Amino acid sequence: MYYRVLVASQRYHGNESLTYSSVQELAVGQIIKVSLGKIQVVGVVESATQKPKFAVKEIVKAWDIVVPPTTIKMISWLQTYYPAPLGSITELFMPPALPQKLASTDPTTVTNVPKADDLPPLTDGQKAAVQKIQQNNKQSVLLHGDTGTGKTRLYIELALAQINSGKSVIITTPEIGLTRPLVNAFGRVFGDQVFVTHSGMTPASRRAQWLAVCRSSQPVVLIGPRSALFFPVNNLGLVIIDEAHDTAYKQDQSPYYQATRMAAALAATSKAQLVLGTATPLVADYYTFEQKQLPIVRLTQPAIESTTRLKQVVVDAKDRANFARSPYLSNILLDNITKALENSEQSLLFLNRRGSARVVMCQICAWRALCPHCDTALTYHADSYNMRCHSCDHRGRVPTKCPECSNSEIVFKSIGTKALEAELQNYFPSARIARFDRDTHQSQGLNALSQELHDGTVDIIIGTQAIAKGFDLPKLAVVGVVQADMSLSIPDFSASERTYQLLSQVSGRVGRGHRDSSLIIQTHTPESPVIKQALSKDYSSFYQSEISERKSYSFPPFVHLMTVTCSRASSKSAESACQKAKDTLLASVTGIIIDGPTPRFIEKTSGKYSWHLVVRAKSRTKILEAIKALPSGCIPNPDPTDLL
Repeated sequence: MYYRVLVASQRYHGNESLTYSSVQELAVGQIIKVSLGKIQVVGVVESATQKPKFAVKEIVKAWDIVVPPTTIKMISWLQTYYPAPLGSITELFMPPALPQKLASTDPTTVTNVPKADDLPPLTDGQKAAVQKIQQNNKQSVLLHGDTGTGKTRLYIELALAQINSGKSVIITTPEIGLTRPLVNAFGRVFGDQVFVTHSGMTPASRRAQWLAVCRSSQPVVLIGPRSALFFPVNNLGLVIIDEAHDTAYKQDQSPYYQATRMAAALAATSKAQLVLGTATPLVADYYTFEQKQLPIVRLTQPAIESTTRLKQVVVDAKDRANFARSPYLSNILLDNITKALENSEQSLLFLNRRGSARVVMCQICAWRALCPHCDTALTYHADSYNMRCHSCDHRGRVPTKCPECSNSEIVFKSIGTKALEAELQNYFPSARIARFDRDTHQSQGLNALSQELHDGTVDIIIGTQAIAKGFDLPKLAVVGVVQADMSLSIPDFSASERTYQLLSQVSGRVGRGHRDSSLIIQTHTPESPVIKQALSKDYSSFYQSEISERKSYSFPPFVHLMTVTCSRASSKSAESACQKAKDTLLASVTGIIIDGPTPRFIEKTSGKYSWHLVVRAKSRTKILEAIKALPSGCIPNPDPTDLL
């Protein structure tokens, strides 16, 4: 017997399944082990086939594991929509390395019945939203719910209906740290029907969850980041993408897929419903739903009705009188943190920049510490007393004198989260302070400490964008945004949207009905319309101005975008490779516009220089044609979230 097999290995760069023989009959979707060159890899049976005219290898092993038909269909869809080597694509859908023998081949069963008795009653707004979503159960739905309106409670209600009808549910979240609160909330209702996956788990734990989901004879609730979409979930009825606006849903290495589009295809293939939940919808998503006349469900009623007050203060950072006691923290912010500590309440400070100082320079000759392998400034980390490149992780000693002029006037500028932590420790030495960013060890990360944050064990929370979304902290009384306009200065079409989202999300941590609270925004541009729109939750005005600008300058959703990057040992050769790619595309593909070549925003990374092209097309078919026409050595990235 002969079978077409999808091999799951990045070493296989082909675009077709391979043929193998087997002495035993196999099922389509069965997980197997095959030889690929000198190594053995996991694969999945795509189909039975006729005996070929060439010699083939025999399948090494077949496990008693069969993935649902949707898995095979989604591998094919992903290869068509986001072209990449078939081995890399198939690997996304497979479990971590399987042992020779599995502990059990019995179907996984669950013992509990969902318990909704302890759930808070739905608000009128939630009831109306659930009804509208369920009335449109054959369509994708955009759930535009303000922060604090109880989207998680609504998700549980939707999941209950699916589970009770025998259908499974997938819920994705952009950050690992947000999985724990969701697992806790759903676990109280669905018990051992809840499964979880994320990269913080060991390979053995993730494999166990993968196998349990695949073998489950009853409906499951699967929670995790974008990788959850690749699990072999049987009888899928609902896919929920929480925080659907988040850039973490875009895979930044091959295959360069956008998880929300992957989710839409999965829902369509499974005849399931897709719900995109967010307080700040992507402009492109909102426009698409409007144009296709798909349901947009608005949720504005707070989940907790109360008489608590939210005080908003915008601090002009240009007026240094507002910073008499600290160069980074305004007088009013320090006063509010002090008051919160006296009342045993929490404060949260948001700064989307890691490290202690982003610029190390000589005050005399203006020399700057740069990475020798990249075109980026080295970031000073005071806790380890070194300088670090956040692109390639190069590390170097902190200079005691300038290597150019030998002067000792070395200064550290542009504060990061570590410096902010040190500043707060000086002012509040007895406070319990926790910092959350990519430098934080996993054992002290958001996922590990989510319960402590909820219980109020931490007095002052510091972090980058991971802390800006998803958390409901009952004891939180103060939110401070240290540099609100930081992302506005980024030279990219997504800068305004990113700023609106971040400010809306972080400001949504307070004013949720638990207690009187304060929101303090420090900015050099207090007159910015985007900042005003975010603070007033005026999405309509923001959307109208943003969609008008994108139409004028031909950005999504009015065109399909793709970047093409060429990396070489020198800047000149990278530019030359990019120009060659541009000439090839223009000669072979009609209906596209190409900008560039230009250097990447950070031109030199890990010792290589990168130039890129920006390809625009009215039709996605043209983008796919361009990918096929590209010379080797050029990296296409369709649907980029930015052009940097």
